[in-house]
Amino acid sequence: MISSNKIGVQVIVEQCLAHGMKHVVCSPGSRNAPFSIAFDEHPEIETYIIHDERSAAFFALGLAQQLNEPVGVVCTSGSAALNYYPAVAEAYYQCIPLVVITADRPAEWVDQGDGQTIVQREVYKNHIRYSCQFSEKVEKADERWYMERELAVAFSEGTTVWKGPIHINVALNEPLYGQTEIEKGEKRSIELVRGTFHFSNRNATECIKAMSLPKKMVICGQLQPDAALLEELKRFANDSSVAILVENTSNLSDLRFVQCIDRTLNAISDEELANYAPDVLITIGGAVVSKKIKAFIRKFKPKYHWKVGFEFPYMDTYQSMTHSFQVEPSLFFHEMNQLNYDRSISNFGAKWKQTDFLAQEKMPAFFNKVPYSDVKVFEALLDYLPENSQLHMANSSVVRYCQLFDPIQSIKYWSNRGTSGIDGSTSTALGAAVATQNDCHVLITGDVSFFYDSNALWNAYLPSNFRIILINNGGGGIFKIIPGPASTNQLNKYFEAQHSQDARLLSEAFGVRYYSAESMEEIESLMLDFYTIEGDGKAKLLEIKTPGESNHLQLDAFFQELK
Repeated sequence: MISSNKIGVQVIVEQCLAHGMKHVVCSPGSRNAPFSIAFDEHPEIETYIIHDERSAAFFALGLAQQLNEPVGVVCTSGSAALNYYPAVAEAYYQCIPLVVITADRPAEWVDQGDGQTIVQREVYKNHIRYSCQFSEKVEKADERWYMERELAVAFSEGTTVWKGPIHINVALNEPLYGQTEIEKGEKRSIELVRGTFHFSNRNATECIKAMSLPKKMVICGQLQPDAALLEELKRFANDSSVAILVENTSNLSDLRFVQCIDRTLNAISDEELANYAPDVLITIGGAVVSKKIKAFIRKFKPKYHWKVGFEFPYMDTYQSMTHSFQVEPSLFFHEMNQLNYDRSISNFGAKWKQTDFLAQEKMPAFFNKVPYSDVKVFEALLDYLPENSQLHMANSSVVRYCQLFDPIQSIKYWSNRGTSGIDGSTSTALGAAVATQNDCHVLITGDVSFFYDSNALWNAYLPSNFRIILINNGGGGIFKIIPGPASTNQLNKYFEAQHSQDARLLSEAFGVRYYSAESMEEIESLMLDFYTIEGDGKAKLLEIKTPGESNHLQLDAFFQELK
């Protein structure tokens, strides 16, 4: 087969494939030409071309999120590599195996005034699982051994128990476009072997002692769908003294779980709050959206806090951690379910769930009377989601609104909650839609997030299964929801950054079928057509304009209704 004539590039490509990397997103450039040639010519690797490096990296993030395998991004030298950084940080905190390959100038030309040359060595060092620095030259057996070994270590660090991005920076000399015929290279990998998990006698005794306390709680953060974990948590929830709190992004749904944390906490009086505080807290998964639960646990600290999982073992979100169990959550709860201790010694879990039910029962009456607003729109949009679809939630107000409604069991929920930035939401959702084109992928996004990432639509991969719902309320509505900004003179200009843009012309420019609505009647009349796949195979965008000046008032009314 044909490849670059640079041996180092050949070795890197073969080792990437050896470690399961079969998808690569490339951005046009000259210095990365050897990689573009080698990846494109390889018969076992699928490549994508996306011009904007920031969008390209988030697109790759979406691919990796869906495929659950490493996905590469390849760029030229200079500031191109810096444009990857937002997605690298997101991958780091979401623990997604993004493989960042940056072409570099030879070391002797760094800081010497040469074009497109910056310091790229370890440029992501604060947000990377492993970084490698190579030159293109592989002339001796020891040099090849070193390169293969370093790559094996990098992939082991980034794709096994604690997943995350890895960085491969390669200094390349001109000429850059040379090609040669090669045989498939040998594939070398180093498998990191770990034993099965079992409680030691000391751990088991300590866990049994803690579980004898009457108030136990599990808080689940952002997680990939995990059937084994769900089954173990269902068994764990049979104990009425255990409250299990989940969010939509946890992808864990069961009627015994408290599925809308903020909605439930809001329904508890200040005088009763202490009675809902746990003695034992177990936390799993990534970021938690709810600020209310963080403040609640930090105020009423548990006697025990067990963090479970390999990632960020010392991350003490609730300022109360006593133990960090580096084990898969499903295995941890399997062991917990085997322990012999008295269960259902209180109704703590039932009390949390009863409060959740009471709050839920008040919702129909509220939505029957609430006027047209963001909260009213979200209630309708979530009802219209197609069965077995995948919902991508942009950050700020969108993900918070979605957390007010019970998750739908057939839906998978996604959001860039690693860093919780507004950049890259559309690009990530689009990458996910390309990865699994048999599923309907729906992105709900705010206007600022959408326009900020509008280059996401500047590529040749806009599949017919992709739907964008744009909530346009004329600015960053989140700043009327959170406390503080409304008390300043700068609210409209600096925080909300009010605007009058719409997405019609942008949609037309990128070949996206455009719909618009400004009332509940218009939204409901469009839903069937919006979700129908047309013969032209176009992606679709529905822009819903809501009253930015009053949306926050209806959200306040929602929480008052639940009190």
